[in-house]
Amino acid sequence: MVSNEFAIAIMAAGKGTRLKSKHPKVLHEIGGRALLLHVIAAAETVVRADHIFCIIGHESDRVRTAVAATGVQFVLQPEQRGTGHALQMLKADFELSGRPIPQHLLVLSGDVPLIRPETIAAVRDTHLREHAAMTILTAVPADPTGYGRVLRASADKPEVTAIVEQKSLRSDQLSAPEINSGIYCFETAALFARINALTTNNTHGEFYLTDIAAMLVAEGKRVVAIKADSVDEVLGANTIAEMMHLDAAMRLSTAHRLMAQGVTIFRPETCVIDAHVTVGPDTIIEPYVQLLGNTHIGSDSRIRSYSVIQNSRLGDNVLVRNGCILDTSEVANNAILGPYAHLRPESRIGEAAHIGNFVETKKTIIGRGSKANHLSYLGDAVIGDGVNIGAGAITCNYDGVHKHPTIIGDGAFIGSDSTLVAPVTIGAGSYIAAGSSITEEVPEGALALGRSRQTTKPGWVAARKAAAKQNTNS
Repeated sequence: MVSNEFAIAIMAAGKGTRLKSKHPKVLHEIGGRALLLHVIAAAETVVRADHIFCIIGHESDRVRTAVAATGVQFVLQPEQRGTGHALQMLKADFELSGRPIPQHLLVLSGDVPLIRPETIAAVRDTHLREHAAMTILTAVPADPTGYGRVLRASADKPEVTAIVEQKSLRSDQLSAPEINSGIYCFETAALFARINALTTNNTHGEFYLTDIAAMLVAEGKRVVAIKADSVDEVLGANTIAEMMHLDAAMRLSTAHRLMAQGVTIFRPETCVIDAHVTVGPDTIIEPYVQLLGNTHIGSDSRIRSYSVIQNSRLGDNVLVRNGCILDTSEVANNAILGPYAHLRPESRIGEAAHIGNFVETKKTIIGRGSKANHLSYLGDAVIGDGVNIGAGAITCNYDGVHKHPTIIGDGAFIGSDSTLVAPVTIGAGSYIAAGSSITEEVPEGALALGRSRQTTKPGWVAARKAAAKQNTNS
């Protein structure tokens, strides 16, 4: 395929008034990503990113910024005057920029996030095979009422005779099952030769791209249709409720994909799993787990209920007990977390390490086999192998202005309720006595105590009670 044979235009200019939201419609998220990013990802499987043209309008700067990293091109539609008007802007952009005009143009909607790469490729291939001037992707919902219908010459042939809006259907056409998805492929020369002939002679006063089909049919040009395998993949979202329907469908599809790859997911309908999460075989996901963003979990692991894992990478045979929160962290093979552990960004938990209940880490490296099992805070720390962190121990990393590091050598023992005031280094194999406040370097193999001397006064309680009683009686 030559480089300029195909391009894709994505309609992304609309406001989405019925969402009742101040945010651009195509930037609303399902499956952990903006609607438009899902569509771009599908389009990129068919053409290179620089052959994808996002037609933007409402909040155009925000939309451009949100998807700029994909490398797609942008075309501005300052006034949103319909789908036909959007492609008029694209035609004008080609002419003004001097870009080579592609032989074929595939048109997608930026608010149809479930469209599959296989379906886009099928539209392209049908368009080429049928030598069509226009190819229309259709779907057959359980109830087509309210949708524009695609009428064929006969049920077993691809030729289309018309696209008719619901209100214009004759009584003998009401049972027509196929709806227009708004996804098309055009012979670009045929499209651009007619695009400026569109009129706004309709109820909404807009330029409709569907009118191109009528022009082509009237001129004897070939217009064909292809059905999508699933109606869900061509549905857009005009309300928050509809968007959540698509979100549920995408997440359930993701769960089914993972289960087909050997992952056990108990009650998948209760889990929130983003579309780009990957999980290795023989891992078990319990109910009410959230796996978000660019998260990867290895094989033979178990994620127990109510844990939330975001943008993190977990190795094989990892156990995440109930209620843990992980954000932008790494966990090596055979580690155990929780219950209720909190790994904040840049935490790296070593192989076979244990991070227990109500332990919080931040920007901290935990070495192989090290343990912090209870009620600790470990921030801006590098902790070696085989270290034991007692209950309630904390690193005091912040002086009110700057963060400071704590370094703990291999095999050190940090007693319960110890306070390590950074910057400080605890040598390998050293012991910190429980309840100590450590402010100076501790050499290897040393015992450090940093607590006040205990004073004990035998009989003090009885004497105090007797004195209190005497005062009461006097």
